[in-house]
Amino acid sequence: MTSRERVLTALRHQEPDRVPYDLSSTPVTGIHHVAYRRLRRALGLPAGEPAIWHLMQQLAWVEDDVHALMQTDAKGLRPKPPSSWQLRITEDKDFLYYTDEWGLTRRRQKPAGYYFDLCRSPLSSARTPADLERFPFPDPTDEARFVGLRELAEKVRPEGRIFVLGGISAGMLEMGLWLRGFENFFCDLAENRVLAEALCEKILELKMRYWSEALARVGDLVDVVQEGDDYGGQDRLLVAPDLWRQMFKPRLARLVRHIKSRAPHVFLFFHSCGSIREIIPDLVEIGVDVLNPVQVACADMDSRRLKKEFGDSLSFWGGGVDTQHVLPKGTPQQVREEAKRRIDDLAPGGGFVFNTVHNIQADVPPENILAMREAVAQFGQYI
Repeated sequence: MTSRERVLTALRHQEPDRVPYDLSSTPVTGIHHVAYRRLRRALGLPAGEPAIWHLMQQLAWVEDDVHALMQTDAKGLRPKPPSSWQLRITEDKDFLYYTDEWGLTRRRQKPAGYYFDLCRSPLSSARTPADLERFPFPDPTDEARFVGLRELAEKVRPEGRIFVLGGISAGMLEMGLWLRGFENFFCDLAENRVLAEALCEKILELKMRYWSEALARVGDLVDVVQEGDDYGGQDRLLVAPDLWRQMFKPRLARLVRHIKSRAPHVFLFFHSCGSIREIIPDLVEIGVDVLNPVQVACADMDSRRLKKEFGDSLSFWGGGVDTQHVLPKGTPQQVREEAKRRIDDLAPGGGFVFNTVHNIQADVPPENILAMREAVAQFGQYI
């Protein structure tokens, strides 16, 4: 089987020759550049300065030699920024700063902070929908976004890997929290619903315009479309289930229908961290095909139970190794045992692509990454 055939077979809830494996096809299945440098050394590959393809999370662009040695099955890409925006890094004595195309300012601690964290929300003073109309939202269909996109997709197809296309932003809840500020947007949901709904509608409009253009250009080469939001905390949803169903479910349903109307063949990969068991039936109902990251250390996110309850209608992309405790802090043997357990839980009958629970972080030792990959090779065989 080619990698593409392997992943598509799994997503169709059939058993391929082995469990597919992903490293970095999306900004939620990647690897921090610090861990990536160590992994290259452990693989005996030449050192170098890795390209950073996700600035906020400091994710490394995984090169073809690593893809080959790690036997990955997927590659992916996100659109570029619009032509109206250029990256400018500024600094003071403590931090590096940049402001992205949405007007969100982030900072990274010097000399070697791990991430760029949000420090300014551009819509924090908004009070009415009219304030949103005056805000310079980015152009989702700017020509600069799509430069080189089809060329990359055409390169991936002959390699035999599956191609995953990402969107222009995080989801409506996450973007609302960033643009308004966490306290403001949570309060909006309770006390200024008109503003909260107007902002969600604007984000949804921009997403739909982007997907119309992107899928018109490369939809014939795309197998998986990646969208997401962050609905869950460690032990519960970030908003009450009834509120989620009022505010976010109908709009997410519109987005899923829009994408599938433009590319009926694609699998809809949806990311949400945290304890989201309570709304998984809703995600299935509105057409989500693939759930990521399957945060197994959270409440009600047991991998065996999730497979039993949703394995016929939902594929799981992630959940292979807990990244809160086991992958960074465990021994290689504990990592192998964890990977075997999750493969045993999630792989039977297909419907599973192995990836860690979210990105591999900077503190993960390379021996644990290699132990994980060896476990997938050893325990992930169907034939």
